[in-house]
Amino acid sequence: MHWADEAVAYYPRRPQESPLWQLLNEHFHHFVAEYEDRFRKAYGFFRQVISDVVQKFLQCGDLKQGFARVRCPECHHEYLLAFSCRGRWFCPSCHAKIVIQFGERLKEEILYPVPHRQYVFSIPIILRHFFKYDRKLLGRLCQCVNQSLTLFFRTALNLEDGIPAMVMVIHTFGDYARWHPHIHVLIADGLFRKNGVFYVMPRVDLKPLKELFRAYVLSMLKREGLIDDTFIAKIMKWRHTSGFSAHNGYNVPQNLDR
Repeated sequence: MHWADEAVAYYPRRPQESPLWQLLNEHFHHFVAEYEDRFRKAYGFFRQVISDVVQKFLQCGDLKQGFARVRCPECHHEYLLAFSCRGRWFCPSCHAKIVIQFGERLKEEILYPVPHRQYVFSIPIILRHFFKYDRKLLGRLCQCVNQSLTLFFRTALNLEDGIPAMVMVIHTFGDYARWHPHIHVLIADGLFRKNGVFYVMPRVDLKPLKELFRAYVLSMLKREGLIDDTFIAKIMKWRHTSGFSAHNGYNVPQNLDR
């Protein structure tokens, strides 16, 4: 059955009609002009990637910015499909598509069919401003998470050569878009060995993991010259591992379909 027989019509989305598009189109240049005086202290220096993302979003779905001609070889029905910005986190349309595609890729190509668990790592408010002004530290924060989980799992399972398998996502915001850098981790709930055998993680207290995470983060910030031993001594006196958090309340059962 041909498209023409069904009287199918393609209706392109109209991003220019959305409140977000109109807001940015009318006011973003004012925001950029006033950022240094009004927002830099609270949100850090203005990064070029912000303008790049916004400009691509404003052009997303606009036929004048380029398009593909889609044509059915059988019924010869055709229409124009505007190029998208393919932006994550910002463009609602493109982000939704990328999230679905990434989830499918994780399921079909990356995750091994064993139980997985989500961990969330966060740091105390007193340390968060360091990451606001130096975004490279976010990558080092991921390294601290990786080191903490690897040592924690190997100790719990008594496998010095155990290999973890994890996917990390950096989040820089919390409720009401407040600056809150933290790390989400989807990790196989155990360790692999080089022969392919998987050892499932037992139920253990997370307090040692929080202490490992705290130690790795404080050591990293000290190496960067951002804190000293006096600061570390003060923060170590705080209760509840000094405001460092490691939570693993959500587990993903083994995928039996693969």
